[in-house]
Amino acid sequence: MSAMKILALGGPGAMGAVAVRVAAGLPGVTEIVVADRRLEAAEELVRRLGGSGTAMRPAKVDVTDDAALRAVLRDADVVLNTVGPYYRFGMTVLSAAIATGTHYLDICDDWEPTQRMLGLDEEARAAGVCAVVGMGASPGMSNLLAARAVEQLDQVRDLYTAWPVDAPGDSSQDDSGQDDEQLVDPDGRPGAAVVHWMEQISGKVAVVSAGRLVHRQPLQPVFLTLSETCSGTAYTVGHPEPVTLHSSFRPTGNAANLMVVTPGTLAYLDVLRRDIDAGRLTNETAAADLAKPSTSRALRATVRAMRLKGPGSLPPFFAAATGTRGGRPVTVLAQLAEAPGTPGLIDNMAEATGIPLALGLAQLVDHSRPRPGVHPPETVIDPGRFFHDLVRHVPALARDGAAPGGVTIEVTEAGRR
Repeated sequence: MSAMKILALGGPGAMGAVAVRVAAGLPGVTEIVVADRRLEAAEELVRRLGGSGTAMRPAKVDVTDDAALRAVLRDADVVLNTVGPYYRFGMTVLSAAIATGTHYLDICDDWEPTQRMLGLDEEARAAGVCAVVGMGASPGMSNLLAARAVEQLDQVRDLYTAWPVDAPGDSSQDDSGQDDEQLVDPDGRPGAAVVHWMEQISGKVAVVSAGRLVHRQPLQPVFLTLSETCSGTAYTVGHPEPVTLHSSFRPTGNAANLMVVTPGTLAYLDVLRRDIDAGRLTNETAAADLAKPSTSRALRATVRAMRLKGPGSLPPFFAAATGTRGGRPVTVLAQLAEAPGTPGLIDNMAEATGIPLALGLAQLVDHSRPRPGVHPPETVIDPGRFFHDLVRHVPALARDGAAPGGVTIEVTEAGRR
């Protein structure tokens, strides 16, 4: 594809703005329309990035206005959709993109709409539309780390992806491990990312058990021993990875998306979960409570925290696979090659999500005929190229002595830990 016109829905948001900035430097991208329900926010981003060399213009678009949404989609070659939460807006935007013949990428991190969006595969193929669902940090980078881990195995048994909630020493985050900008929108409402999070710690979530996709209560402990020096407990959370990795790699054992979280934060999330499930909180009011924790819930959490296990020596962001290679049982740990104890990509969720979205777009731009259908990242994005491209945008991955391609792969045979 060449001379591509990009529509960035939700472009002024924290993650969308990073994706727009990186996309503006991609060969073949000739124009970016920055669209948002707040025109002034779109105008501000266009002013800020105006010297990028790529033509940009702002547009006011409310994704709940189907006619207006389709009108702006018809004039674009590809849409980058960063409008969340996706359990509300994912199907709306993807369906409109298929109807208008517009290629599509998003950062959907809700497992329920991911299943429904993948169900539009036949319609997308008929329309010649290539859609990549969940091309952010987690899902996105996590899926591609999982793909790199699975490459080391002949047969896959268990498959886990994990991301951090607490980030010790990161002054940009509060005690919950979330950036202030994610907790509260500029208009004072709870951020879409946190509303999504409340959805995914409550009710039932998708995990893989004994090779079957099932629904289980979230926040369940999973103890992992990944190497001689790497072990600890992480906790299940609703996310798309188990859904798509189950389909892509067919693990015969267990698979889940995990939070690497301290007992205190996990205990507070568990209090919120119980109140959501009991109907005492909605996702929105729970998200507001997380931004300003209440004394009563904090006291309830303190009691629970004493009974919970911590992350031990687990890395903050990784994929881990167990299985066999050459007839021997092995464990494979794949993670970004960042120096321990230094700020890394995953410490800034806007960068960690927006950059992968733009690098997914880069691979779509380079294909003269993108593969039609609705795809998870691991089936349509080349992991080798992705991580090679990522190194160019993340200095920590390009430091002297870092692993080639920005990823470390550690393979441990059972009995040799």
